[in-house]
Amino acid sequence: MYAASREALAHTRSALQSALGSGAATAAAAQAGSELFSVVEALDNQRALRSALADASAPVAVRVTLAEQVFRGKVSASTLATVKAAAGQDWSAQSDLTNSLVQLGREALLKAAADQNQLDTVEDELFRLGRIVAGNPDLERTLSDRSTTVTAKRELLSRLLYGKVTAITEALAVHAVGRLRKPPAETLDELSALAATQRDRAVAHVRSAAPLDATQEERLAATLGRIYGKPVTVHVEVDPELLSGLVVRVGDEVIDGSAAGRLAAV
Repeated sequence: MYAASREALAHTRSALQSALGSGAATAAAAQAGSELFSVVEALDNQRALRSALADASAPVAVRVTLAEQVFRGKVSASTLATVKAAAGQDWSAQSDLTNSLVQLGREALLKAAADQNQLDTVEDELFRLGRIVAGNPDLERTLSDRSTTVTAKRELLSRLLYGKVTAITEALAVHAVGRLRKPPAETLDELSALAATQRDRAVAHVRSAAPLDATQEERLAATLGRIYGKPVTVHVEVDPELLSGLVVRVGDEVIDGSAAGRLAAV
């Protein structure tokens, strides 16, 4: 996003945090997250409304009043305050408005997970789900297929996840597959990374030629923590094609200590 939209997102995030309050109940945060997703669905389906709320040339009061008229009585006070704050900002593009509301919906749901001491579980579940999707070409094609309706994709994923993950993980994943802008596995990895960010942690995606035991994972996490100056969550994926060693990716940085990587360099 351009600077104007980044500033608009920061103001809208502050409005959401103020509306929820520091002592907000878990249910209130979860409700706000789900309702923000519903607001985005409405904006995705109504181009005229989306354009009107994101029209920087229109007076702020007009946009805020429109948001109030459309959503009052349909969402909670916290969600309404957030949507009105978003409507009052100047966005660089219409898509920045809706994408920012998605981001804030995710953050609200992750806050609910944190309040329930489930944030680490949600982070791990999203990562594991991303690996499952990446390892199942048929499932990945179905979730990526533009000819498949959003409803069908979400129902499929809901059936696969029901009773196997936390409610927060299911809500985040099911909504995400309906607005894919990237491959589904990559989108799920981004959600996992967002959960780690809420814990003020970096995420290391590790490909290992052989499984790592708990002691090895802890030692690797400690080493990476010293390198990056913050706690690091380690997600390990076994890849026998590496022959031996590890490939570690943290953000855009890759550390290739695998035999396959050394052979390729030679």
